[in-house]
Amino acid sequence: MLPETQQQASRRLKIIAGQIEALQRQVEEDRYCVDLLDLSLSVQRALRSLDALVLEGHLRTHVIEQVTSGESERAVNELLRVYKIQGPVEGSQPAHNGGHHG
Repeated sequence: MLPETQQQASRRLKIIAGQIEALQRQVEEDRYCVDLLDLSLSVQRALRSLDALVLEGHLRTHVIEQVTSGESERAVNELLRVYKIQGPVEGSQPAHNGGHHG
């Protein structure tokens, strides 16, 4: 990981850790459900942002190295692994058409 990417990732993780601690306090204090959901969704967005940062860094360094050194199959396999771990992309499901078949 490039030093700049590592610093950005570390900074984001500290923020996420603070959000998780706040979420834990809200649960313990039996806060309003929507408040919990707001913070939980914020944490999830922050994690997705961290994922994007790490993935971009990987693409710009390791994947390029692998492809230029003849290890393109390894690069493809790693990217497929990340894709499979991610699961379906939000909004990728076909729209429900009310049970009518077109």
